[in-house]
Amino acid sequence: MSQSTQISRRRFLKSVGAVGLGSAALSLAACAAPSGTPSADGGSAAAAPSELKILMWSHFVPSNDEWFDEWATGWGAENGAEIVIDHIPHLEIAARAAAEVSAQEGHDIVEWNQGTSSPFLWKSNVIDLSDLVAEIEEKHGPYAEIGRQGGFDSSDGTWFALPNYYIRFPVLYRKDLWESIGMPDGPDTWDDVLAGGTELKAQGFPIGFGLAHSADPNVTWRALLWCYGGSVQDKEGNVVINSEETVAAVEMATALYNDCMTDEVLAWDDASNNRFLASKKGSLIHNPISAYRSIQGSDTELADLIAVAKTPAGPERRLSGAPLLASTIWKFSEVQETALSFLSAWTDVFTDNFVASTGYNHPANSGFVADPMPILSNDEGSNPPDKLSVLQTANEWHATFGWPGVNSAAIGEINQNFVIPDMIAQAATGQMSAQEAVDWAEKQCNASFEKWASA
Repeated sequence: MSQSTQISRRRFLKSVGAVGLGSAALSLAACAAPSGTPSADGGSAAAAPSELKILMWSHFVPSNDEWFDEWATGWGAENGAEIVIDHIPHLEIAARAAAEVSAQEGHDIVEWNQGTSSPFLWKSNVIDLSDLVAEIEEKHGPYAEIGRQGGFDSSDGTWFALPNYYIRFPVLYRKDLWESIGMPDGPDTWDDVLAGGTELKAQGFPIGFGLAHSADPNVTWRALLWCYGGSVQDKEGNVVINSEETVAAVEMATALYNDCMTDEVLAWDDASNNRFLASKKGSLIHNPISAYRSIQGSDTELADLIAVAKTPAGPERRLSGAPLLASTIWKFSEVQETALSFLSAWTDVFTDNFVASTGYNHPANSGFVADPMPILSNDEGSNPPDKLSVLQTANEWHATFGWPGVNSAAIGEINQNFVIPDMIAQAATGQMSAQEAVDWAEKQCNASFEKWASA
């Protein structure tokens, strides 16, 4: 389409007014390409459907992917697009993205799991989604701050990634075991986790927080850091990780590892703690509800013994990291308008997606799911049915990884390089003192901030 005939998606959708989203999408396709191509006999043949290729992580709740694939295929059939979806492990997304940028071809939409991959590192390769976000917010209301931090670049005031949802990290614990040591409501603070975990490990029921390179350690150890008053950066974006508060957090992490856990956590992936809890050996993990859901499907008796609580509080606050899922559209995509229409339509059916995920996908926009939330407020498959109700308050005790400042490419790189888990692991295993580990982490963080400041 020539510059003189281009029409912005926002102006186009306003112009169609009462026309439904499906019709608008089809009309956009008509603006973007001729309606037919010459046939062999000189007539006009119908244009082949456009192909929209989507790269997503393999969700830990399989019913989520089943619902999404069915809905997306149906949307494509109604809107003249062939939808191709590839689900891959979230740890592979960054490498796949690098390959596609290098080749300038691949998928059109990429969904990023910001627990291990950050769209901020690829901002120069994706299109501006500010008009799309404005349309969505006009329809559904503003994104929560946690959603805003996952797709808004404060340096230039643009949205380049569309927040889909974020993943909550509560404590999942064996209520019967913690009740036996006088904590029927589970641990409320990190001190409680240490005291109770030490006692239960002695009885053969350790706790478990991963210390390898995966999303869960990025979340859990960032939570502990924040709860003790430490952080990677301050509100102004200055590296402040080398502090008394961070050293205290590392010392607590070392005690938790030595007194409450076994060394198997050094090799855990993101499914290991799920298996740990399901084995009946684990007494507590810090993990999304996928661990509980998998146990529900295989061991109802054990599932009934599992309780859910907020992230433990520390001396300064109660706050957990939250991997946010956000979608971008590559600049090299040849079906950008179709991709924009697809993402907009997905936000309109978020409640259905939320239910399909069995309450796993926490909305980044409160307008997407009514309060009280389905599933969480009354889960018929749980005993008791309100077991998950505390998760409705997740916005109060979750933040994205740049907190208390904004997300950035530097923060994303620190996450992808697993600097915080490595800091903890080096101290916990005795390779470094707590202060030495913090000094090491400061060097890594400074290197990333300096690199991206000059990028």
